[in-house]
Amino acid sequence: MERQNSPSSQRILLARFLAEWLDQRFTIPGTSIKIGLDPILGLIPGIGDAIANLAGSAILLIAAQYQVPKIVLLRMGSNVALNAIIGAIPVFGDVFSIWFRSNAKNARLLERYVSAEERASTFGNWIFVIAVIGGIILLSIGILIATAWLILQLWNTL
Repeated sequence: MERQNSPSSQRILLARFLAEWLDQRFTIPGTSIKIGLDPILGLIPGIGDAIANLAGSAILLIAAQYQVPKIVLLRMGSNVALNAIIGAIPVFGDVFSIWFRSNAKNARLLERYVSAEERASTFGNWIFVIAVIGGIILLSIGILIATAWLILQLWNTL
């Protein structure tokens, strides 16, 4: 059993904290629908989605520290990537983020695969996670470039 204040339990608490703030911290007044900062930041073209997805990638880093199986890391990375790709679509992407809750899914996956005993991360796990996060960063840069290009095209047509 993990001690309450151990570094290990603090990492799990950080993953829960990030997932809650990004996906389900606030309730839309008059409804039972919970939203987080992810769809709110998504309203800022390009950069908002990038910030939210990079923050959500921290859960992947925590999972690598726990030596979560690579297939689970891939699934978690896929959740972030799907949220990034669809989240880049104005309005629809924000609605998708509210429904999909990639960070909450990743926090649940992390908790499911974490055992009570500490295990050090392997070099292979770190390379894999760095590659996934690198892909997410490249995807975010691509979204920023595409957004800038679209804005320029709209500006030139006006």
